[in-house]
Amino acid sequence: MIAALLREENTLALATVDEQGQACVAPLFYIADEDLTLFWLSSESSLHSRNLKREPMAAATVYRHTDHWKEICGVQLRGSVSVISDPERRRALVEAYCERFLLGILFKAAISQCDLYSLRPVFIRSIDNSSVFGQKIEIELEDE
Repeated sequence: MIAALLREENTLALATVDEQGQACVAPLFYIADEDLTLFWLSSESSLHSRNLKREPMAAATVYRHTDHWKEICGVQLRGSVSVISDPERRRALVEAYCERFLLGILFKAAISQCDLYSLRPVFIRSIDNSSVFGQKIEIELEDE
């Protein structure tokens, strides 16, 4: 269910912490791999990128949009964040990202200046109100 939701949705809310210890949240397009690692592109000058450079841990949530509480379904993740520096891996992931979001040439030029980030989850919580209010599954993963 978690993998299916991550494949179906396209926007995550990324939470980082700024220099004053204040929570910051940014909506970002993402792609996910079979290990539930999330990937996104962002300028190194953005607030969340600067926060991640200082503290490479983040939380994120992905959820289905709904107007009814009984249909709330989503995933919360926490984990370490890193920049993908291997050129071959970056090229393949950026290509998959551009294909998923049908990005035009202008945007492709802009993202060449962006860093490619990955969030490898160490904790996942899945919430699905469709069967029982507050139903959740929590998974602790090993940190490599």
